[in-house]
Amino acid sequence: MVSLETVKLLESKVSQTIDFVKRVTGENTQLKEKLSSYQKRIEDLEVLLQQFKENQNQIEDGILSALDRLNQFEDALESKLSTESKLSTENKPPASGKPPVLGKPPTESKLFAGSGGSVESAPGKKSPASIVVPEPPVKAESLLSEEPPPDMDSAELDIF
Repeated sequence: MVSLETVKLLESKVSQTIDFVKRVTGENTQLKEKLSSYQKRIEDLEVLLQQFKENQNQIEDGILSALDRLNQFEDALESKLSTESKLSTENKPPASGKPPVLGKPPTESKLFAGSGGSVESAPGKKSPASIVVPEPPVKAESLLSEEPPPDMDSAELDIF
């Protein structure tokens, strides 16, 4: 037979179960809200990551373009200097006890046209419309020297 004590015990267990279900349901709701906010944050971060990748590609393209322009400038300058060097060695003075004079060094007006710094292109080479030359301009004698400048260890630059 069922006694009053067993009914009260059953009633307390049902009450505890209801409280437990309410608590777990509340926790479940909170976790779903957190999950939703985390998913939103993940989407925002993915958009930022995609923008970063696009910007990184543009930066790399800009660096490669600048290096290409520098190479074109260097090629044009070397071509100009080698042409002038050949011309000056062809016009050697007669042999005397003095060392040969290679002629006058090229003037800045021949190397650098105007303040815009554009350089005439070597035959068969494309050159950019204008290249900005840092002030003061580089002297031709320093470009012809065998030793690299003190701040550079090699002719190539390591970018990455």
